[in-house]
Amino acid sequence: MRKKLLPILFTTVAAAAALFPTLKAGSKVAEVKNYTVATAPAAPAALDLKATAAAASTALYDSLHLDQLGLSPEAMQYAYLGFLQLKDKGALRNEDVLSIVDFSQSSFKKRLYIIDVANFKVLRNTYVAHGKNSGLQYASNFSNTPESLQSSLGFYVTKGTYFGKHGLSLRLDGKESGINCQAEARAIVVHGAEYIGTHRLGAPYMGRSFGCPAVPQAEASEVINTIKDGTCMFIYHPSKKYLQSSKLLNS
Repeated sequence: MRKKLLPILFTTVAAAAALFPTLKAGSKVAEVKNYTVATAPAAPAALDLKATAAAASTALYDSLHLDQLGLSPEAMQYAYLGFLQLKDKGALRNEDVLSIVDFSQSSFKKRLYIIDVANFKVLRNTYVAHGKNSGLQYASNFSNTPESLQSSLGFYVTKGTYFGKHGLSLRLDGKESGINCQAEARAIVVHGAEYIGTHRLGAPYMGRSFGCPAVPQAEASEVINTIKDGTCMFIYHPSKKYLQSSKLLNS
């Protein structure tokens, strides 16, 4: 399936170097040179961005062995495309970190991936909750509506932290109109919770939130401090409705 979804190649070696300017010789970026280099006529900007995202996401996915951690290649490719879109728009203060929540997986899986895309590192892989009304073990229903108690898909940019009823919490700015733009009004934030984590593995399903991507309480501080202040977060599900309506993925 990956060959079908990720067939795009770098057009020049220079494109690879420009994509990862912070990596040094001998680092993981050396793996990019193993991808076939092809020349082609100049493509429209949108197609070029998709080509760059496909090649870069493949390099990250393969070198970090993200398949072994359970992340779907589709989630990685879509995440990187939206990340580049937000980067090009100047929406990110921190362009090194990309967080992916893969809701195609069971809540019993560690489906939050925090990736240092500049240095090819997985910074954190842990559990993350979905909304109470999004489903039991699997999330399948999503909403942007206040008081829906459902998760919202799409791209977010992290903001600042505050201390609330769950302790240290992180505000999220939903960047997709009609999909997650009500995040702040709904108080959708990253916070710690005792209802999710390894101690819940014997339960019928993990605890669920009111729509927040809640993480294990013991890991909350590290997760939040790693991704706060202007990084990209992508909440993924293979929903045709979302994938076809997202302007960041289709523009």
